[in-house]
Parts: sequence; C-alpha cells; structure tokens
Amino acid sequence: MDVNNVDIKREIALIEAVLFLENEPVDLKTLLRITKLSRTVIEESLKHLKNQYNDPVHGMELIEIAHGFMLYPKKIYWDFLKNHYGKKNTGKLSKAALETLSIIAYSQPVTRAEIESIRGVSPDGMVKLLLEKNLIKEAGKKNAPGKPVQYGTTREFLKMFKLKSIADLPKLNEVDEDRFQIHEKGN
Repeated sequence: MDVNNVDIKREIALIEAVLFLENEPVDLKTLLRITKLSRTVIEESLKHLKNQYNDPVHGMELIEIAHGFMLYPKKIYWDFLKNHYGKKNTGKLSKAALETLSIIAYSQPVTRAEIESIRGVSPDGMVKLLLEKNLIKEAGKKNAPGKPVQYGTTREFLKMFKLKSIADLPKLNEVDEDRFQIHEKGN
C-alpha cells in the first residue's frame, strides 16, 4: 500500500476520524460498514496508523482492545492526565470485588455457588455490584438442578483492563490455577 497516494491518505484519515469520534472500541465489521472501504484497505490503514502513533510526537496510540480498535492516550501521558480525565471512568473496586471479578474472569462461565466455593464467602453483594458496573453479565444457565445462572465478563471488563480478549489475561501459576478451578462435588 503506497501511503503517498492521495486516495490512500484520505482512506487512512477516514479511519482515523471514525476512531476519534467513537467512544468505544470499533471492530473491523463496524469499520467496514461505516467507511464502505475494503477489509484490506482498513487493515493496512490500521497498520499505518499504529506505526504513525508510535512516533513520540503523538500523545495517542492505536490500541486493540475488547475485539476492536481505539485511540487512547499513551500510558506516560495517561498517568499524568488520569486525575482530571479518568475520574468518570475509575470506580475503584474493593479487594472483595476484584477477587470476585478475578474468579469470574478465570473460571467463566461460573455460578454464584461456584464463586462461593472458591472464595469461601457469599458473592451476592459483589456479583450485584459487578453487574451494576457492567463488568460481568449473565452468560447462560448451568445444566444442573435448579438451572443456576452462570456469569462471565463483558466487553466493559476488557476495556477496563485493556485486554483484546479474555485470552490475554495474565497466566496463573499452578497454585492460583488450581484455586480457580471449579471442583464439582463427587470429583
């Protein structure tokens, strides 16, 4: 792709404008729909923008997050600016909420009873809080007596922790991995 070509520059600029105007990560399918550009042109434009924003002269970077793309302040600037701009987005979570969220993230789909068996205390209040913050969602019903609700993480969770997908969660050591495993009765 020749980025000196005027048409290509306009296409790159169009992708950049869409990303700037969106408050949420924009997936490839949405970029295709909005811009009417080909998949190849969009992918090449994203590569170009990523390289362009790597230049230290830019305060933003193009990140891939929550299965989409987003313009985001570079970490060195965000640390400086978050006191002013981050307040609306940072509802700090308590240790109990983070622990419950971790269990859900690493064990999903997971029921309240399974969370309780891992955590050792009732998760009801934390589950309610995480649902209200849209960090978790109902992910179906378990095929078990009473058909308990199972929970999983949301796109908001991915955004909060700047993850492309759940597969990007940090790997657990053996002790933690065993702790997060759900041990069914009779196993």
